[in-house]
Amino acid sequence: MMAAQPLLHRRTAGFSLPELLVSVTMGLLIVIAMVTLFFHNSRAQAEIERANRQIESGRYAVDLLSNDLRNAGFYGEFDPTLLPDPAAVPDPCAATLAALKAMLPLHVQGFDDDDARPSCVSDVRPGTALIVVRHTRACVSGDPNCSANDPAGPLFQASLCDNASELGSANPADWYALDVDPAQLTRHQRDCTTAAGSGTLAVTRRFQTHIYFVANNDVAGDGIPTLKRAELRYTDGQLDFGTIVPLVEGVENLQFEYGIDTHGDGTVGLYTSAPASANGCAAPACAAANWRNVVAVRLHVLARSPSATPGYVDTKTYSLGTAADGSARTAGPFNNGYKRHVFQTLVTLANPVGRKQP
Repeated sequence: MMAAQPLLHRRTAGFSLPELLVSVTMGLLIVIAMVTLFFHNSRAQAEIERANRQIESGRYAVDLLSNDLRNAGFYGEFDPTLLPDPAAVPDPCAATLAALKAMLPLHVQGFDDDDARPSCVSDVRPGTALIVVRHTRACVSGDPNCSANDPAGPLFQASLCDNASELGSANPADWYALDVDPAQLTRHQRDCTTAAGSGTLAVTRRFQTHIYFVANNDVAGDGIPTLKRAELRYTDGQLDFGTIVPLVEGVENLQFEYGIDTHGDGTVGLYTSAPASANGCAAPACAAANWRNVVAVRLHVLARSPSATPGYVDTKTYSLGTAADGSARTAGPFNNGYKRHVFQTLVTLANPVGRKQP
């Protein structure tokens, strides 16, 4: 018989204290590395989000302003070139029908950063410019593609009737109608006869006046600079600019340079931020004529990030075109943690340009 082999008793061995300390230390280092990586990734993601929102705000502001300016001076089939110049640059906040009719020749009107502010806007950010844009909607009132939910406002009607009581009249007021009462819109289409009041009624379009400005706050006291728009509306039996619409948060500055047609051919002869005083203009009628001859607008939009970047200080100076005296217009340095970018574009005002060209 074979002798039984004795069982070998193995002593269970654990971690020694040095080994345990090394393991714990390595684990802590890995945890610290992961936390650090997560922190940096989160910070980078937050910075990307801030940059994206800044770019989005700037581009949207430029697109919104550009699109409205491209419609400036559009009054359907009506050509306002034969209307007389206003005796002076009008108050854009005047909201009577007579005042609105007098403003028709001025498709745009601006206020430089040191001009007195229109009375119908408030909380305007110091050092920023304002612009007024006038036109009708492109769509015809009552058309299925024209929103039925538009806020109430004045309606514009262009006459196409060439008889003595409308386009054949010596009185420009007979060539169109602008009113809040549809019963007063009595201009006619081309199928009219020589008899007054004959023919099919001409179509109507919503008349719009928009005043764009930069406000100190989106909501009162929040400190977020915001592009806003005052809109002409008809509420409670009254025309006014009491409706202020917030458009784009983060717009910190807004400046304009206007291209004036000095030759009558639709081309820009000079750019200035103050057309009312361009070419040595001093008389009120001259100022109104200069505004009427604006055929292009340069936009300068300064947009900032929605929140400050930790550890960043903005020491840059931003170029925002040219001031009325010809000097460079700049903004900054702001010496705070917000990142900023300037967005610029040139908009040709197609409607007044087209009427000037042969």
